[in-house]
Amino acid sequence: MTRETAIKLFNDKKIRTHWDENNEKWCFSIVDTVEVLTETDRPRKYWSDLKNKLQKEGSQLSDKIGQLKMAAEGGNMRLTDVADTEQLFRLIHQ
Repeated sequence: MTRETAIKLFNDKKIRTHWDENNEKWCFSIVDTVEVLTETDRPRKYWSDLKNKLQKEGSQLSDKIGQLKMAAEGGNMRLTDVADTEQLFRLIHQ
């Protein structure tokens, strides 16, 4: 595992990350972060509902969310929504 694909642990839960060398910022998996912060057993559903709510409200934040391929549970690379630190803080304040 390299700096670019490190996994962060928070309360024994994994948060997938990616170091963006060009922008010198960490990107975090939103689904993983939602799971840690909300303790929901359905983080994908929670994020999907929140994202839809943000889009309906015309939030600029939902337009800035990117996607990266990250390793899933089985090791396959799958696209997942990611946010940098600033975007995550904005999501938390929603």
